[in-house]
Amino acid sequence: METTTDPICCPKFDPIPWDNVNFEWNDKLFVRGSVCTFFYMPLNFGSVMKKLSKIIASAGADWSQGLCLSDITSKWNMDLYIHVDKPVPALESKIFTGKFFSKVYEGPFKDTGKWCNDFDRILVEKGYSKQKIYHWYTTCPKCAKKYGKNYVVMIAQIG
Repeated sequence: METTTDPICCPKFDPIPWDNVNFEWNDKLFVRGSVCTFFYMPLNFGSVMKKLSKIIASAGADWSQGLCLSDITSKWNMDLYIHVDKPVPALESKIFTGKFFSKVYEGPFKDTGKWCNDFDRILVEKGYSKQKIYHWYTTCPKCAKKYGKNYVVMIAQIG
């Protein structure tokens, strides 16, 4: 693993509690942001995260768990949902309630298509009807390099 002198800004991710797990969220609070994409590739992810982080901090809210779900809405847009411990008046809130299933993948982002196909196959095998699928990119590229692992969690709201 190559080391860098860049600071670590993302918490280290433990994949075990998220891999092949069913769980339930009851009124879990998130705030929403939006990223421009070009054929699904994020263009301004980093700048959006910095902006949202400043707004969240200025409201005195905490998002140190690092839970940030990506909802790919089109070739041109990705909505982000960041879990916070209290409302942030300057941002739109969304409450997540329901049953979910998650699976952890590790590797380069170019494998996302393979991961999506595998995740869909697993959902079918388990007999789950998916209502929505989110991606959780657990670390930024710099921290993934520093940690030596690039984990992505696929999370499906199931019915």
